[in-house]
Amino acid sequence: MTEPTSKKPTLTVPVKAFQRAAAPVRAAASTSPATPSAAATRVATKNRAPIPFGQTNTAAQGDNGTMRLNKRMAELGLASRREADDWIGKGWVKVDGRVAEMGMQVAPDVKIEIDKLAKGQQANLVTVLINKPLGWVSGQAEDGHEPAITLVQPQNRWAENNARFFFHGSQLKSLVPAGRLDIDSTGLLVLTQDGRVARQLIGEDAVMEKEYLVRVVYTGVLNTAAATSAAATYGGKVQQLSRIDDDDPISADVQSVFPPEKLQLLRHGLSLDGQALKHAKVEWQNPEQLRFVLHEGKKRQIRRMCEQVGLKVVGLKRVRIGKVMLGNLPVGQWRYLAPHERF
Repeated sequence: MTEPTSKKPTLTVPVKAFQRAAAPVRAAASTSPATPSAAATRVATKNRAPIPFGQTNTAAQGDNGTMRLNKRMAELGLASRREADDWIGKGWVKVDGRVAEMGMQVAPDVKIEIDKLAKGQQANLVTVLINKPLGWVSGQAEDGHEPAITLVQPQNRWAENNARFFFHGSQLKSLVPAGRLDIDSTGLLVLTQDGRVARQLIGEDAVMEKEYLVRVVYTGVLNTAAATSAAATYGGKVQQLSRIDDDDPISADVQSVFPPEKLQLLRHGLSLDGQALKHAKVEWQNPEQLRFVLHEGKKRQIRRMCEQVGLKVVGLKRVRIGKVMLGNLPVGQWRYLAPHERF
């Protein structure tokens, strides 16, 4: 997806200052174009975002189909934009054999070379997969609940993980979630230091498949409030969704009583927050459990979809992101993404 060109800041000039500047030329204003006042120029200069040091062109898209180098490197999967800027600043990037300059525009067919020092630095970035338990949050701690990153400790590393990495506390630096998983959901959560991985999973043009196993009860109550509120839950009452526990009751053979036309609605035809949802793959895994494959991740999306067709979610587990499976990773444990694994 093409990054939108940033808009120029709105010019805001104090009325009195503008009137003072305009007063001497009021008689000629009807016949001559207005000249920007000194005050207006100072305000415009103040409001304009500064150009980063050493950078001469901040436009994402240039003339004749060119593109800013860091954006092109990110598109090619060579580095994240921030990482690319760091390498360019260190002189580790060449374009058509010449050392690159910060902010330069490049054509799509240029040859971009990366110094081995940059590749070595990148090779040390880690991506961690966690089987998130119930009651843990994906990002920052909230309401007394611990963030999932606190599980990334040597004692919680899966014994069967044979990746070449050795755990070191420095790996926790800049290790951030690439996507989220609700507090009352379990399963695959990705934390990464690698901007390329983050862009794949949560970038503005990301279309990564995510697969979930969802235990449901059929209530027959269509909770339309769930379409416009992430807090709307079973019964049509707007309140915080409750935590799901393993011993929640499950109605038997939900599949036999759930109308086929509502299953079709789950696949396509529902909206959240006034926006139509993309096509989803939804099928019965067993009589009490649905399998969802989504290409987007709106807040509490599956719960809100289910409630619109009379289903109550009583268990939700993410089992796959792209080509990477949760597999046999135990709850509360983690492993490194192996060098050969790709999302």
